[in-house]
Amino acid sequence: QVQLVESGGGLVQAGSSLRLSCAASGRTFSTYVIGWFRQTPGKDREFVARISPSGRMTYYADSVKGRFTISRDNAKNTVYLQMNSLKPEDTAAYYCAADQIGSWDSNNYRYWGQGTQVTVSS
Repeated sequence: QVQLVESGGGLVQAGSSLRLSCAASGRTFSTYVIGWFRQTPGKDREFVARISPSGRMTYYADSVKGRFTISRDNAKNTVYLQMNSLKPEDTAAYYCAADQIGSWDSNNYRYWGQGTQVTVSS
């Protein structure tokens, strides 16, 4: 079992940067795919990025490619989402999720954090 806790959200201006962290419990963290998703009220959860257990493979939504970077430190049981050149449309609650298979589909993730809010003002 994995427990996930996100942090690092906040209110920033357009063009700014934020780094989100996803801290995990459990000794098997390094065997899990970790995904970042975001959600705004009234909309489905949207895939943002995911990273393979080793960290060698990363995938991004087209909307964030070139601006966001996902990385992980398995020694610290933590995954990061570096978000640069933030836009107002990036405003959402951001969630990290873990699964031993994972994909772009949120339904394929078994474990979820509680989320952290990111608000980007214009």
